[in-house]
Amino acid sequence: GSLVAAVLAHSGRLDKEDLGTRIGRLSRRGEVCNMINKKYNEFLPSVQNAEELVSQLEGLSSNIDLLKAGIENEVQQDLNVAVAEFTELKQQLEQDTLVLSVLKKLQEFDAAIKEYNTALLEKKYVAAAQQLEKARSSLKMLESRKGFELKILKALGTELTVQTQNMLYHLGEEWQKLAVWKLPPLKESSSLESVMHSELHLRTVPSEEEEIAGPPVASVLQAFAVLGELHAKLKIFGQLLLKYILKPLISYPSLQPFTEEQSDVFILRFKSEEPNLDYSSPMEVFDKIKLIFEVLHKYLLNVPLEQPAEDKKDGRVTLAELLGDAIWEELSDCLIQNCLVNSIPTNSSKLEQYVEVIKSTEEFEKALKDMQFLKGDTTDLLKYARNVNSHFANKKCQDVIVAARNLMTSEIHNTVKITPDSSVVLPRLPDPGAGDHLKMQKTSKLLHNDMMNLENETKLSQYTFSLPACRISSSVEKLMELAYQTLLEATASTDQCCIQLFYSVRNIFQLFYDVVPTYHKENLQKLPQLAAIHHNNCMYIAHHLLTLGHQFRYRLTNILCDGAATFVDLVPGFRRLGMECFLAQMRVQKGEILERLSSARNFSNMDDEENYCAANKAIRQVLHQLKRLGKVWQDVLPVNVYCKAMGTLLNTALAEIVTRIAALEDVSAEDADRLYSLCRTMVEEGPQVFTPLPEDDKNKKYQEEVPVYVQKWMTFKELMIILQANLQEIVDQWADGKGPLAAEFSAAEVKSLIRALFQNTERRAAALAKIK
Repeated sequence: GSLVAAVLAHSGRLDKEDLGTRIGRLSRRGEVCNMINKKYNEFLPSVQNAEELVSQLEGLSSNIDLLKAGIENEVQQDLNVAVAEFTELKQQLEQDTLVLSVLKKLQEFDAAIKEYNTALLEKKYVAAAQQLEKARSSLKMLESRKGFELKILKALGTELTVQTQNMLYHLGEEWQKLAVWKLPPLKESSSLESVMHSELHLRTVPSEEEEIAGPPVASVLQAFAVLGELHAKLKIFGQLLLKYILKPLISYPSLQPFTEEQSDVFILRFKSEEPNLDYSSPMEVFDKIKLIFEVLHKYLLNVPLEQPAEDKKDGRVTLAELLGDAIWEELSDCLIQNCLVNSIPTNSSKLEQYVEVIKSTEEFEKALKDMQFLKGDTTDLLKYARNVNSHFANKKCQDVIVAARNLMTSEIHNTVKITPDSSVVLPRLPDPGAGDHLKMQKTSKLLHNDMMNLENETKLSQYTFSLPACRISSSVEKLMELAYQTLLEATASTDQCCIQLFYSVRNIFQLFYDVVPTYHKENLQKLPQLAAIHHNNCMYIAHHLLTLGHQFRYRLTNILCDGAATFVDLVPGFRRLGMECFLAQMRVQKGEILERLSSARNFSNMDDEENYCAANKAIRQVLHQLKRLGKVWQDVLPVNVYCKAMGTLLNTALAEIVTRIAALEDVSAEDADRLYSLCRTMVEEGPQVFTPLPEDDKNKKYQEEVPVYVQKWMTFKELMIILQANLQEIVDQWADGKGPLAAEFSAAEVKSLIRALFQNTERRAAALAKIK
């Protein structure tokens, strides 16, 4: 459309509308003129003003930069100089302050030393001591300044030490005047005679004369306290007091304190009186020691002191309290070990009387507390006295074990005869508790009729369960009496004591088990009689242990009544101990018998005189050994044990002889006669070794019963028959394996003997054929 319009325009043919639009646009030129006017007449001047302001500002900014640069160059430099000067002044001030404080402390030290010297000359010891302490604190302050070491400090320290020692010397001189010791020579200081020479002199000055006579006790001691030397001084004094006065009074009953008062001195010394007992009663000892402390309290210890200790709230203590702290523990131990221990009763009947000792201990401690020697707490001394039941039990148990061990290590061979009728001297024990008695009555009512019907006409002997007659060591009898008496003591004791005593009795027997076999080991091995006595001792103890617990069961404390009060568990051990010892001795004797028979040259070639003599000697030696054993065991072992032991040893000899003869391959007629002769000696004299009782007429019974105790006796007699018999007699003795010979020898052994004794003939062959 615009293209057509353009063409028409160029061709001059525009329509009316297009002309109208152009005229409308041209009419807006007025607005344009207004706009141009505003721009050039109003805006440009304001721009020019703004540009002028900018140029002024730039000039001002350059002036500020110049001023700033000037300040930085000049003022900052001056400021740095000022800060440096200030720092230097500050350091100078600190140094001057330090110097001033040091000078002040030096001045204080000097003033303190001057005042000390003045006070010392005037014997104002407390003031002098305080000035010394002030000087010491000043010196400590000076020495603590790091980086400020003065050469003068070493000299000041030396001066302070010298003045302190000077002060202590003067105080020591004063202290020696207050309490003067006169002691025995060091070498003799432990005996009673030398203790008698010990004296303590305490100065007593009336109050109105104190200022004339010298400084009072309090100032001397207070000065020691200020200097920190009081504890050391009191410790030395306390040790002297313990060694030369208190401990001797406790240890020597004959020693008595003796006091003497003179015009200006109080003297404490000793005198000796004959003592009633080996040791003093606690009441006597307490009275003696109380007297010593009363004297000390009156003339020396009753001095209140300002104690510079951190643990004291008010700082005030008395000298008595300080001395108590120094010596009470050692004094208490000495009183317990050397006085109260000895006063513990040895039997429960005296326990009630011990209340007096406890009361006396309480009074003693109260007196010491009143004198401020002791503090308020209950001490070990009183605790020990009050715990008497425990100490009684411990002491009793210890005494019992010591007594038991002494008995165990005494000689075994001192013996006493025990018979079924004899018994330990037992305390009379009451019947078991009522409860058990009622139970027994009920049972007896229920079973009364049955009992009547079941009762057997044959009754057991009263000795059925008795120990057979034998000899035991007298020490073991005393040991058993000790056990019974200790258990009786336990029944009257407190529960704890009862338990301790019961187990002490058990310990007695366990100690016996361990001590006796070891202590007497060599004698038990060498001496057959001691081995037999030890065997009896063990059996005797085991016999009593079976019923020992039961006898006391209902009288001991409830804890032990429920089955704990028993000794039965020890019985097998004691029986074994006795048997093992005796069997070891039997083995030794068997060995000797076999050794003697080994010199018999196997009983071969008896027709040789030398061989026969050797065999005869061996037989004689064996019989002699058996006779000797029969004598040493006579009246010692129980008869049944004696017969078994002798029978076993004789059987050993016979069995060895049988074995040796049965092993011979060739025996001549002369050999057989001589072998028979040797065997006859054994058969005739063997039974004579059985002498269990001292009365010979009573021994015949046991000599006749030899076959009962000697297993090979009949075998030996059958061997003797064979040695003297002919072939037919031997066959008759065999009786087709049913005769007496067959009971003792086997067919092979009989055939071997026939071949050795008889020549090889048809008769021998026929006889051998019958032995089968």
